[in-house]
Amino acid sequence: MSPALQNLHQLTRLGKAHAPALLAQADDPHAELLAMIWGPQFDREYALDWWARLSRQRPVEAMPMLPELLSAAERFDALATRQQQLLRRLVLRHRSGQMAAMSE
Repeated sequence: MSPALQNLHQLTRLGKAHAPALLAQADDPHAELLAMIWGPQFDREYALDWWARLSRQRPVEAMPMLPELLSAAERFDALATRQQQLLRRLVLRHRSGQMAAMSE
């Protein structure tokens, strides 16, 4: 697997593992995740704000998440523009799948 695909695969794995806890208080977790990855660079400040909220509520759960969050930021920044767009589309597709399931 190419390094770029490894980064993309690792990012999706990290997202699946940590986004539910990190964004549990969000009205629309997908929108919050997209806000972190919408620009050409991962929005670390925005992500750290969410992490700080979690760390105040559940510090034991949040502490090991911090290095992985920072790693995700580095991995996202290392992706080519096309791969960043693919990741955004994956989040949007996941969101639309959940919305469709909720309407059934």
